[in-house]
Amino acid sequence: MIRVATYARYSSDQQRDASIVDQQRECREYVKRRGRSWVIEQEFSDAAMSGATIHRPGFQALMKAATSGYFDVVLAESLDRFSRDQEDTAALYKRLSFINVQIVTLAEGEISHLHVGFKGTMNAIYLKDLADKTRRGLRGRVEAGKSGGGKAFGYRVLQEGERAVDPESTAIVLRIFTEYAAGLSPQTIAKRLNGEGVRGPGGRPWGPSTIHGHAKRGTGILNNELYVGRIVWNRLRYVKDPDTGRRVSRLNPPEALVVADVPALRIVPDALWQQVKARQRQMGASVVASTSGTKGMCHANRPLYLFSCLTKCGVCGHSYTNNGRRLVCSGHRERGLCTNDLTIQRDVVEARVLAALEERFLHGPAFDEFCQMFWSMENEARMQRRANIVAMERELVQVRREIEQVIDCVVKGWADAELRVRMDGLQARKQALMTTLATPGDPTPLLGPNMGAVFAKKVKGLRAALMQTRVDPTEAQQSLRQLVEEIRLTPREGTLAIDVKGNLAAMLTAAVPADWERHAALVAGGGFEPPTFGL
Repeated sequence: MIRVATYARYSSDQQRDASIVDQQRECREYVKRRGRSWVIEQEFSDAAMSGATIHRPGFQALMKAATSGYFDVVLAESLDRFSRDQEDTAALYKRLSFINVQIVTLAEGEISHLHVGFKGTMNAIYLKDLADKTRRGLRGRVEAGKSGGGKAFGYRVLQEGERAVDPESTAIVLRIFTEYAAGLSPQTIAKRLNGEGVRGPGGRPWGPSTIHGHAKRGTGILNNELYVGRIVWNRLRYVKDPDTGRRVSRLNPPEALVVADVPALRIVPDALWQQVKARQRQMGASVVASTSGTKGMCHANRPLYLFSCLTKCGVCGHSYTNNGRRLVCSGHRERGLCTNDLTIQRDVVEARVLAALEERFLHGPAFDEFCQMFWSMENEARMQRRANIVAMERELVQVRREIEQVIDCVVKGWADAELRVRMDGLQARKQALMTTLATPGDPTPLLGPNMGAVFAKKVKGLRAALMQTRVDPTEAQQSLRQLVEEIRLTPREGTLAIDVKGNLAAMLTAAVPADWERHAALVAGGGFEPPTFGL
């Protein structure tokens, strides 16, 4: 019997939800026509997901099930349902071939190296051609003075890409430009707008970055040239990170920009625009001067500390950020949305959290309970792995016996189409079992009674590395940050209480040899709540 898994996918820009149902129905009918020797074991799908990346939940679940040996054939409508990326298609075929899982599609039949090379190239060409056509169409719209995509605060989008000035939000745009030109900071402007209940772009609260944005990228209210009646398109290009599958933006050269004048959409007078640009240049020059001899503007604008982005306000949930040597709630300081005005020294937070990681956590019941449950779950998993091996060994004996029976039938002259299909299925299953049994098993992790001491020693070593001025602390910082999931600062009786949520997988990994890290991550993710302790 040949076990089959089906996969279906559709892209949101071309198809609809029913497409998944249609593809699965066609796959079921195909399997039915193959007779009783083919049986669908599992069905996987991804709705409204692009084929340009393999980072899709349904596809990843399919690959995980294939690796676990749950099926022998994966069936889809066509090869491009799996991926339109040439490299990803080749990798899919290579991995499934290694574990003896066959790829079959309704359009191409059984997939071979020829299909992978030819179809992979065609799919890659299709994606590039689609992107070129889309950009060509957008450029034509921009040159005609229409929207090239995206929304701009202060305007309403009409039919066929036309824009119209929105009187209500236009007043907000003019106010922001006027107040910034008068000397107010984006932080102060954002707090005032939030305090008055004025909603920002997309109906969200205002933040300083929404106002000041990024000058070179043309983002932020103060940098949008549409407010002076000029559409600037193609500032950025997007490329896919091959490791993460995510798009990364990059600036285009000035000669690649497409500019169109639309005087009817002007909101900000030219004199006011020039005043804002002059102040931006002045502020930029002052920042550069003040950071001369340091690590530059980025270091001045975004001072990093050991637990940056991990420290949250217990009232509003916004991050605590640097204000000199003290930490302050950004929801209160920058947006005016939070009543928590208490601050705390950054060094105090760092010292207390580090001490807790090294001492208090190791003597708490959460860590002891976790170690005990780790032992229990790992022993259970080890016995299950052994039981699976025994079961596969028995199945392999049975499969070989059935192959001999089929051969006897052929020798006696009973060969027919059904016997040939049966033989193919048995041979495929035999090869899959032999490959799985020949694969070395995972190492069995054993944790000694001094696990807590090992963990404490490693944390001490990381703390010591931070204190060495001649050593780059980046690696030690990253290691320590991985042990902490969140630090929450909550006002209690006039002071800030510190609650730390630890990362069990990272903590266990820090206490076991490198070969066992995967087991630590798997067990810690198996239904455990992260340990939280107050300081």
